[in-house]
Amino acid sequence: MKRYISSIALAVGLLAGTTTTTVLASEEGSLPSAGTNVHDQAALQRGAKLFFNYCVGCHSLKFVRYSRVAEDLGLSEKDVMDNLNFTGAKFGDSVVSHMPEDAAASFFGKAPPDLSLEVRAKGADWVYGYLNSFYLDPTRPVGWNNTVFPNASMPNPLWELQGLQTAVMKKADGEETVEKLELAHPGKLTPAEFQQATRDLTTFLEYVAEPAALQRQRYGIWVLLFLAGFTLLAYALKKEYWKDVH
Repeated sequence: MKRYISSIALAVGLLAGTTTTTVLASEEGSLPSAGTNVHDQAALQRGAKLFFNYCVGCHSLKFVRYSRVAEDLGLSEKDVMDNLNFTGAKFGDSVVSHMPEDAAASFFGKAPPDLSLEVRAKGADWVYGYLNSFYLDPTRPVGWNNTVFPNASMPNPLWELQGLQTAVMKKADGEETVEKLELAHPGKLTPAEFQQATRDLTTFLEYVAEPAALQRQRYGIWVLLFLAGFTLLAYALKKEYWKDVH
C-alpha cells in the first residue's frame, strides 16, 4: 500500500514540465491482439518473473502450485524457491498472496481477486489491453483509471516499467470520454518493450488458467497419429475379411 501511495505522489511531481509523447490507445469497443503463445517457454518464464515481482503482493493463484509452475516452465525447485517464492510457502503449496484479505479490502474497498482463471473468464486480449491502458486520474481514490475497465479500483502495478500515461478527453453527446492516451513521462521500458512485457505476463496468466493445455495439446498429436494408424489397420482388416464376399 505504501508503494501505491508513493507512486501517486511521484506521479504528480513528475508530470510538471514533462514532454508529452502520444502513444496508441485502443479504440472504444475494440481490444489489441495479445499475440500470446503458451508454448513459448521463455515468454512463460519472463511472465512468471513479472507476476511474482509485481502482482503476487495482492493477487493469488490458488489453483496452481509452485511445483507445477517449476515443472511446466522448466525451472528447478531452487529456481522457484529462491526467485519466485516471497511468502515462505512450501514448494508444493498453492500460490497465495501474502496480503491478508481483510487488509486488502480495507485498502482498496474489496479484496483483489484471485487471477487463476482471469484469462479464461475475460480472454487474453482483454487482460493484455487492460495492462496497457492505465492512466492517471486524480478524481479516482487511488489516482488511476483504465480505459478497458473504467473506474477500476486498482492502481497501475507496472507504472515504473511503463511510465505515466494521461488521458486526452473529448466531448460527445455532452459526456466526456477518453479519446487517446499519452505517455507523459517514460518508464524504465520503451513502449515496445513494455508491450512485450505485458504480452509475457498475459501469456503466463493464460498458462495458469489451464496448465493442462501444454500436456493436452502435446498428447493430442499422438492421439491423432494413433487414430490415423488404427484407421489404416481397420481398413486393411476390412479388406481382408471381405475379399471373398461377392
